[in-house]
Amino acid sequence: MVMQFQPSLNVLNMQYQKNNTQLASEGINQDWFTYATEHSDIVPEILIELEKETYQKVLQPRMICDRLQGRFLSLISNLVKANTIVEIGTYTGYSTLSLAEGFTDNGKIHTIDCNEELVNIQERFFKKSKYSHKIKRHLGKAIDVLTKIEGPYDLVFIDADKENYIVYFENVFPKMRKGGLIISDNVMWSGKVLSEANPKDSKTIAIKRFNKKLMMDHRIQTTLLPLRDGLTLSRIL
Repeated sequence: MVMQFQPSLNVLNMQYQKNNTQLASEGINQDWFTYATEHSDIVPEILIELEKETYQKVLQPRMICDRLQGRFLSLISNLVKANTIVEIGTYTGYSTLSLAEGFTDNGKIHTIDCNEELVNIQERFFKKSKYSHKIKRHLGKAIDVLTKIEGPYDLVFIDADKENYIVYFENVFPKMRKGGLIISDNVMWSGKVLSEANPKDSKTIAIKRFNKKLMMDHRIQTTLLPLRDGLTLSRIL
């Protein structure tokens, strides 16, 4: 009888690292992102216009969802065919409009933000889009607004204050339908999660705690993707 040999995980990891020492990671090589974006679905004109205005008029334009991430969110939304989407953190509305592309005919997206200064940009671009009648904008603290949005939720996108990620996750979880999807943004946190956090860095500590929680949560199937600043997809079991 021939004995089958199954290498240990450590051996496989060592072999993988040896074979890929010269491979530039997508987090380092910007050309990877440029190529991927150029070979993905065409970005709608309204999103290009919104991106331009965000960089011209908003203090921290880096916070906007980039083109490749927007196409990814649109794809996921189309796959889920969501009837109810909840977005925690609107910013200028780029991700809102991207997610709206995958609606069912009766779909609706509830997007929550507490920054009054961004309302003007949000409203103008939402009204210009063909999804205007399906977008419900909420101004206020997410933890308060979530109690007023009825489930079941098909898709949730978390992209707000990092210290409350676990709170948001646990608040939306009971309203998620089975097979629904929770997407969490900025889970790589500019690479800060890769090293020990400064005790005073509450945001990095919170993200690292959140990532560990999702990895160990048996109620979900989770994959962390190193796309841009990191996206975690968590499917409700």
